[in-house]
Amino acid sequence: MRLLLVEDDDHVAAALVTVLSKHGFDVRHARTGNEALDALVPDGRGPYRVVLLDLGLPDRDGFEVCGQIRRRVGIPVIMVTARSDISSRIHGLNLGADDYVVKPYDMGELLARIHAVARRGSGPPPPAADPARPAETTADRLSRSWGLHLDPAARRALVHDRDVPLTRKEYDLLALLAQNPGVVIRREQIISEVWRSSWEGTARTLEVHIASLRHKLAVPALIETVRGIGYRLVLPQDGGTPDTVPTAVPVTGVDPAAG
Repeated sequence: MRLLLVEDDDHVAAALVTVLSKHGFDVRHARTGNEALDALVPDGRGPYRVVLLDLGLPDRDGFEVCGQIRRRVGIPVIMVTARSDISSRIHGLNLGADDYVVKPYDMGELLARIHAVARRGSGPPPPAADPARPAETTADRLSRSWGLHLDPAARRALVHDRDVPLTRKEYDLLALLAQNPGVVIRREQIISEVWRSSWEGTARTLEVHIASLRHKLAVPALIETVRGIGYRLVLPQDGGTPDTVPTAVPVTGVDPAAG
């Protein structure tokens, strides 16, 4: 597995390269942001599977480098930094970082996180496009797979033409997950974007809204919990429709009125 390490401290980088190499990684070390961005140019050795990105770089802000990486390639990014404040974590995750690890860290945990984001970033390649057919949109995929349709102008959700009454926060949560079906959205990012708040004290609120959404949509397999990370909207692996279509159920039970 190729890995790009962006770290300006040579002593820290040398220790990391030694350990990562022993665990089978092919590591390229970049000392600056510009060097990291230059390393993204294809060199015939295959793409990087993960980027480990320090934020304290001598030439560029690490957050800016993360944004540049996100705009250029789809490689998972793990921010590895001494900045432990919640605002930095939220900012990094909102920029598109797949994980955020605070120094000092346990090497075993870092290795586990590297493998986790690499697995999430290595899904099956998309089928070859048919030039005679228009490209399928995200909305098309959700409609074909689950009968789910979102109307942003009216802030309405329908499942197989059944109007699903959602609170404002429930709709915002569903719309966020629906932007990239199949992609895991971290809890911290959801809290930041939907509630404009930090993680502390809001975890239970998110769980309640997820439970309410599942109940109201009546499509149990649609929203998946990825333990310890967050949630995602699931699409059938073969790109087809689910084997069974759940029937509607009465809208009762959990209903967070504060949404």
